[in-house]
Parts: sequence; C-alpha cells; structure tokens
Amino acid sequence: MDVRYDELLDPLRQAYDARAAWRDQTTKQPWKLAERQAFRDHLAPGARLLEVGAGTGQDSAYFQQHGLTVVAADLSPAMVEHCRAKGLDAHVMDFLHLDVPPASFDAVYAMNCLLHVPNHDLPAVLTSLRSVLRPGGLFFVGVYGGAQSTEGPLADDQHDPPRFFSMRTDAQLLGFAGAAGFDVVDFHPVDAGNGFRFQSLTLRRPAPGS
Repeated sequence: MDVRYDELLDPLRQAYDARAAWRDQTTKQPWKLAERQAFRDHLAPGARLLEVGAGTGQDSAYFQQHGLTVVAADLSPAMVEHCRAKGLDAHVMDFLHLDVPPASFDAVYAMNCLLHVPNHDLPAVLTSLRSVLRPGGLFFVGVYGGAQSTEGPLADDQHDPPRFFSMRTDAQLLGFAGAAGFDVVDFHPVDAGNGFRFQSLTLRRPAPGS
C-alpha cells in the first residue's frame, strides 16, 4: 500500500478524537504494565521522558507518579485534553513535528504508535525521535508484528475512519533501528493474546566515542 505519513495524520486524528473517552476507560493488560515498569526501571529518578503517541496519558501519568519529568505528545487534541486533565504537560504534536529542543530528553517512550507510520517514512520518524534524545538516552519502541510484513487498515478495526497499520518482521524492525543510528539494548517478543505478537525494543542513542 503506497501511502505517506503526512496523508495519514488527519484520518488518524479523526479516529482517535472520536474514541478518546472510550480509550481513557480501558484497562491495560498485565504484559503492558510489565513492559512499562521494565522501561521505568532503566531510568534514573528525575529523568526527563517524552512519550509520543501518548493517548489519554495513562502511561505518562505512571511515569510522572514514579519520579520522572514527563512531556506527553499526541496528534489527537481530544487525547491531549485527557492528558492535561491528569496534570500532565501535554501537547498536540506528531512524530515529524516535535516542538521540543534537540537532545533535551533522557528517554522517549513509544507504545503502539509507530505502527501507524509507513515503512517509507519510518527512517525520518526515527531520526526525528533520535534528535530529541541526549547521547546515551533510551528509546522504548513497542509495536505489534513479527510474523510477516504488511501495510494497510485492519479489516475489523472499530475506529472510523479505519486506521493504517504497518506490521514489520523482527529483522525489519531491528534493521530500521540500526540504520537510524541506535544501539539495541534489549529486544524480545511478547505473546499479547488473541493471535497478536508484540515486539518490545529498547534502544540507546550512542554517546560520542562509545
């Protein structure tokens, strides 16, 4: 499917605006909580964290409650309002238009949002996210995929308009990360149930001379 990231922004915004209230009431599966805590355990108290694709801010609120300085970003204004209602510093931004200073964060957290980026534009998105990390900073990428490479909407998507998904093999995902200049700290798959396979990837922006 030949589609570009900038063409997807408005449909994705509409889909997530319409379901923001519903999403804020959902409960996270135990494996998601475990992945979140494991990344938190990598970070020092007071670390500055940017969550992209923050949704209604459930994860950002967790990180803030556990001693991190958090900025939440999402392309959906409705989602950002839910974040702000939780006391978060939240902004309407997409991956390629991050209005933050370069190298200003110790960590970036991206849970189930980079799967909305087409392969064609993923290198630019990863470069954008790398630029806001300080040298030595950590980047969590969590997406569904692994079995095969597919791009397009899911037949049973409950959102309107249906969302675009890019599912990547492990080799593809790791290849994109390496090409963007990241070191792999950890990679492991998770059985997410209902036939879904989750790819958990923790990356590091290398420090000079490392």
